[in-house]
Amino acid sequence: MNTRSKIVDAAACCGNGPVIVVTGYFDPLLAWHAQELESIRCRAGALAAVVLPLAGELLPQRARAGLVAALRMIDYVLVADNEDLDKLFADLKPAEIVRLEDDDLRRRGELIEHVRRRQAR
Repeated sequence: MNTRSKIVDAAACCGNGPVIVVTGYFDPLLAWHAQELESIRCRAGALAAVVLPLAGELLPQRARAGLVAALRMIDYVLVADNEDLDKLFADLKPAEIVRLEDDDLRRRGELIEHVRRRQAR
């Protein structure tokens, strides 16, 4: 399967049963993301990840979308701006919305600090 075919617009997610939408930066994509998404997937008919822009990103938004699409538990990946989220949620009518942005930023900061400490040795 070409995982890039999972990167779709909102219309492609509609009509395929209940969907849980997970929003995040996924910059970088961490093992924690895979574990979290797997636990969410257990309660979802379908799982859609929305990859959001991030100032000072390590990877471009489209590259992050491609990485998220490669995860087997993900059914759909959408690329959106923060301003588009309300409309996107209205179009998708998700059964649940899980916001990972705060955890993403915290874990990203922890990783960056860990790398800096190792380089200082």
